[in-house]
Amino acid sequence: MRDSDYEFIRTLVYQHSRINLGPNKRELVAARLGKRIRSTAFPTVEAYCRSLRSGDPADEVANIVDAISTNHTYFFREGVHFDFLRTRALPDLAARRRVERWPALRLWSAACSSGEEPYSMAIELAETLPALAPEWPWRIDATDISNRVLDLARAGIYPEESVAKVPAALARKYFLQGFGPQAGRRRVRPALQEQVAFAHLNLVDGDLPFTERFHVIFCRNVMIYFDRPTQERLVDRLTEQLHPGGYLMVGHSESLTGIRHTLQPVIPAVYRRPDPA
Repeated sequence: MRDSDYEFIRTLVYQHSRINLGPNKRELVAARLGKRIRSTAFPTVEAYCRSLRSGDPADEVANIVDAISTNHTYFFREGVHFDFLRTRALPDLAARRRVERWPALRLWSAACSSGEEPYSMAIELAETLPALAPEWPWRIDATDISNRVLDLARAGIYPEESVAKVPAALARKYFLQGFGPQAGRRRVRPALQEQVAFAHLNLVDGDLPFTERFHVIFCRNVMIYFDRPTQERLVDRLTEQLHPGGYLMVGHSESLTGIRHTLQPVIPAVYRRPDPA
């Protein structure tokens, strides 16, 4: 990949997604873009970039962003967050719900990828909430910038290795076993799927579509792609979407250290919006 082509791709991606690709991302971009280019009619990166420069690149940029930003994931990845949700966040929120007059519990998986994260959240809620607040309805909104992974999430069909960290009893309870052409795969049971609503969303550009605040937001392994101004804008937007007393989970490779924010640290990679003074 020529220097000029990399700079063109880097600028294009930043303009459309605010993903900041520095010099250390060049090999990753070349590898993932190579797969995308091989699926098109263009023989070289240079020809591919020439086509983007000459036309309206908006549709193809979505494919580039998808190729660059999509990472391997699995159920209950970074399990400390799910332990915290089960043992601390949900009991705290359930105890407060009557005083706060919260009619329903709302959670947001803000970069849901192919759905393993929000479905893991849903399993924790389905298992934990009946004992804490059996009459309290709940819902998970799950969003991502990639329409391709959202299609996978809505289908809810996963290879066995993605479900490997789900305890066997929960896997039997919340997944259907594939047979025939689907052998070696699991499908999320419809009753759990109905609790999760998937939608396309750019986290940092445009208005957020939500009319109610959330009690818990998972936004993990997203900020690593952004520069500092974009990180601060994102944290501000996420904070505004949280109820006072609500929790934000970020990736363990991320930190809000050095970022201007008003959240209280709870444990590593978990923050809480403080109650009004």
